Amino acid sequence: MKLPLLRALFLFALAAGFSHSVPAQQPSSAAAPTQNPQPQTPTQTQPQPATPQPTKDANGVYTIRRNARLVILDMVVTDAKGNIVTDLKRDEFRVTEANEPEKILNFDAPAAHALNPEVTINSTEELDRLAPNAPVNIILLDEFNTRFEDMAFARYSLKKFLNRQPGKLDTPTMLLAVDLQHFTVVHDYTQNKDDIIAALDHHFAAYPWQAQQGQWRADRINLAFLTLRRVAEAVIGHPGHKNMIWIGRGFPSVRWEGVPVDTVNLVNNAVQDCVNILRDARVTLYTIDPAGVQIDPQAYGRVAGRDDPFGGEYQFNILAKATGGRTLYGRNDVDAEIGTSIRDGASFYTLTYRPENTSLDPSKFRKIKIAIDRPGLTVYTREGYYLQRGPGRVDPVNPSRRLMTDIISADTSTMVYDGVPVTLEPSPTDPNRFIVHVDASGTYWSPATDTEPRHADLVLAVTTFDRKGKVLKSVAKLIHASAPTTVPPTGRIERGVDLAYTLDPDPKAVRVRFVVRVSFTGRIGTVDANLGQQHAGNPPSSAPANP
Repeated sequence: MKLPLLRALFLFALAAGFSHSVPAQQPSSAAAPTQNPQPQTPTQTQPQPATPQPTKDANGVYTIRRNARLVILDMVVTDAKGNIVTDLKRDEFRVTEANEPEKILNFDAPAAHALNPEVTINSTEELDRLAPNAPVNIILLDEFNTRFEDMAFARYSLKKFLNRQPGKLDTPTMLLAVDLQHFTVVHDYTQNKDDIIAALDHHFAAYPWQAQQGQWRADRINLAFLTLRRVAEAVIGHPGHKNMIWIGRGFPSVRWEGVPVDTVNLVNNAVQDCVNILRDARVTLYTIDPAGVQIDPQAYGRVAGRDDPFGGEYQFNILAKATGGRTLYGRNDVDAEIGTSIRDGASFYTLTYRPENTSLDPSKFRKIKIAIDRPGLTVYTREGYYLQRGPGRVDPVNPSRRLMTDIISADTSTMVYDGVPVTLEPSPTDPNRFIVHVDASGTYWSPATDTEPRHADLVLAVTTFDRKGKVLKSVAKLIHASAPTTVPPTGRIERGVDLAYTLDPDPKAVRVRFVVRVSFTGRIGTVDANLGQQHAGNPPSSAPANP
């Protein structure tokens, strides 16, 4: 997707021109941290790095070291006929990483992930509040690499599948649609089948003429990676497993033997980065080709016709396999393929272990193997991972392209990003003034040094929109919040950050989105407000894309 050049340069200039230091405040009641929080089981937390501890060398220079804590594996097991197996016990699994046996620390059978039937989810906010560990389905319609007639069949097949389901779905489901110009939240998480069908009926897809033009291949490949990253960053704050069902082609067909080595290396790096962030967000990717059994096998190009439909010689299904998902194609019962993906997402085992190999080499792939004592079974789980470096330091003079892409993706979307818990308090007297509360659970405070107190570094982006959803103004600021010297110099402190912000009056503005990115973790949180109304918290699931 081509980001608007002027808008990208505008945000770059703003980020370069504003650096703001504020004293940290205790959160008000709207964002009060939990006192003495109870320890969570490993399945309730993501495999985040352990809290770094500083060490000082003889020259007085501090070095912060980070070590992997836990690996969380979500697995689906089938028998020789493809039927789901759900009665396996903990002692029947054997795990190795980099050929070293691992000790299973925690184990959950599929039944442990079932959503409480008394709970009904109709938004991201309700999901995170009422069912923080529930599994979810994210269905994405690929409208930039898929022919128009195949897109129509995909919508027909999705409706056919949904019509067979009960009125209240067992698993909260989100529906997205992506083309080269738009990332559309067709419907936020809901268990209401009829609401998803109604939203699908009111979604109109543009004709994907770029899918027939070779000069758009690079944009389509880039958009596939950007979309996966965008979704993972938005949902990473929900600890539960995410089953992402990508209905479409994924990559265009490309003859990679004629592509420069540097370009291939860039794509391989993008794959590695994509797999890592999908892993961190506990996303399993399923890819479904809606073309079915093709009469013209070269409709998507000669490479796709002679090889795998997902991208020819470089296969989109590499991503699915790496995350523990599957690639389904070559069948006309696409509704049944959707059902298979959703069935798998509701039938997974979860185990955690602490790697015995303490090497921190980021270039080594840590291959994971799962063996089961019971013969004749197949396990679907992620193949392994690379150690991932933390996000780079934010340079206020020359912000990275990745940083600005992530910020722009978040502030132009209607998808709720829950990686950082953020709430909003409007002023009772000034309709343009707000307090943005960044909760303590999403804030990282650096250890104190001899010359600098503890601090939290944040990026705050603020964007206003008109009634048609057009961007009116964007502002980005770097926030350097200092903690009082009375807090301990190291260790976890339960302290959030309050950010006061006043919008410039604009009679055309009807909605504002605040985006907060924690620099140390790279996680993002968003919160929206309808201007001219008293509004706090995340927007309702029914909020229109273009208010």
